[in-house]
Amino acid sequence: MTDDPRLAKFGQFTPEGYLTPGYGETYLFMVGRDDVHGILLSLLTGETMGLKLNMFGYDDELDKAIRGLMANPNVAVQGSLDKSQAGGVHERAILASDVAANPAFYNSFVILQSATHQISHTKGGVLVAQGLAFEGSTNWSSSGEGTGIKLDPKATPAPGFKAQNNTLAVSANPVFVSRFAQRLDTEHLTGLAQRAQATVTP
Repeated sequence: MTDDPRLAKFGQFTPEGYLTPGYGETYLFMVGRDDVHGILLSLLTGETMGLKLNMFGYDDELDKAIRGLMANPNVAVQGSLDKSQAGGVHERAILASDVAANPAFYNSFVILQSATHQISHTKGGVLVAQGLAFEGSTNWSSSGEGTGIKLDPKATPAPGFKAQNNTLAVSANPVFVSRFAQRLDTEHLTGLAQRAQATVTP
């Protein structure tokens, strides 16, 4: 199996400085060991065509990167955010943004629950131009991403460093990317339907 060169650049975010050979089209990163925040930021800032996202939680730097994509009329951004998290500072601000639902910028954001009114716990996205998808248990919080990790195992961790037991898979596999994109579309449509229902229900 040939290792996909689109993933090789993420080796810089591991303690080894490279990805273990033989990974193929998908690689698994681990919070508390790898710089998962750096990987997510690299994915978002590297996109030039479209982002589809469902996330549980949000953080400052990744929010800024998404706002940059939303403000670019050449990039379509589709975001779905869990209803129980929608009261957060970042979620409220992005939903109120002038470009959060602006056809001229091809953006659409919704808050939602699952189709059976449970939490929307999908944590991942698809980067259209890059042909990549990411998915895993990593939520966007400091401890969820292990923000501030030192990749040098001999280095002293940043003060207050905390890391949850989370994982992040990044894949260039076309079946993975296609199936996940379709799932994100389905979840987003569920959110749009819930919003429409809430609008007409007294």
